[in-house]
Amino acid sequence: MNRIVLPAPTHSLARAWRRLERVDGVVATLCLLFCALWLASPAQFTRTLAFTADSALGILPFLLASVLTAAWLQAAGADRLIGHVFATHPRRAIVLAALLGALSPFCSCGVIPVIAALLASGVPLAPVMAFWVSSPVMAPDMYLITAGTLGFGFASAKALAAVGVGLAAGAATHALRRLPAFVDPLRESVCTACGATALAGGAVRWAFWREPSRTHRFVGEAVRNTGFLGKWLLLAFALESLMLDWLPAGALGAFVGDGAWAIPLSALIGVPAYLNGYAAVPVVAGLIERGMAPGAALAFMVAGAMTSIPAAIAVFTLVKARVFAWYLLLALLLSMLSGYG
Repeated sequence: MNRIVLPAPTHSLARAWRRLERVDGVVATLCLLFCALWLASPAQFTRTLAFTADSALGILPFLLASVLTAAWLQAAGADRLIGHVFATHPRRAIVLAALLGALSPFCSCGVIPVIAALLASGVPLAPVMAFWVSSPVMAPDMYLITAGTLGFGFASAKALAAVGVGLAAGAATHALRRLPAFVDPLRESVCTACGATALAGGAVRWAFWREPSRTHRFVGEAVRNTGFLGKWLLLAFALESLMLDWLPAGALGAFVGDGAWAIPLSALIGVPAYLNGYAAVPVVAGLIERGMAPGAALAFMVAGAMTSIPAAIAVFTLVKARVFAWYLLLALLLSMLSGYG
């Protein structure tokens, strides 16, 4: 009797898995969301699609300005200035680090290699912490996107909060610098030679277009940032539309409130729940429309920006547990002070 031999599924499964790995999670989530809405509620699908498209067109000028600004700073090699800033007097370095952090184009994840390089190079923890804390809170592109969605007043308040939390974090760490926990902050597994490579790459060239390699980096960063920001903003606008339609008016205000506990509660929610600073901007706009106080919204955004989940995981693998706990405590307390301010 002839035996039927079935083909081994190993190769087909491997090919399917490789294709699945190439699918962007945010884009896939956005597609699944709209497919589910189209199947479950065509009317809601139409409203959400129209709201997302209208919001995207409204934010487009700010998105383009932010992408080009960030790409220009990265192509020019502006991160080379960081090493010079931290070489000054400790107190002066904290002030400059907080200011540079608020103006730098680094996100909460992009700042991690720079932090590793600075600590591995022997830079004191206090100015590094000032830059570390302030950089994810605000950036040129983040300011423009926040202003386009929440207004220039809220964006300016967030920028001031970025500088303030950097100064406070650096000063507090400097005051406690003699404690054993802050003497050697890096984990033993961290490469001590990374400082020589992460900040390498030549001098700053503001006229980057005169060098083909920098021009290539400018184009690459602009395309990458456009895709990154664009997909997160589209998903955020879609979620905002659903929130505005499904969240009862005043529900969040009733939960968070506007009393003494509104800001601490928002900060406590922001520390573990925050996923992406760019996606949070339109979502927070929807929350404010549904009753969240601006101070509570600012506390939520500042706390989450300092402790976004990918960045927190990277920080935990970079520094010792006591420094990581200090970083979380600073995020919680300073975000509350920003909200009250």
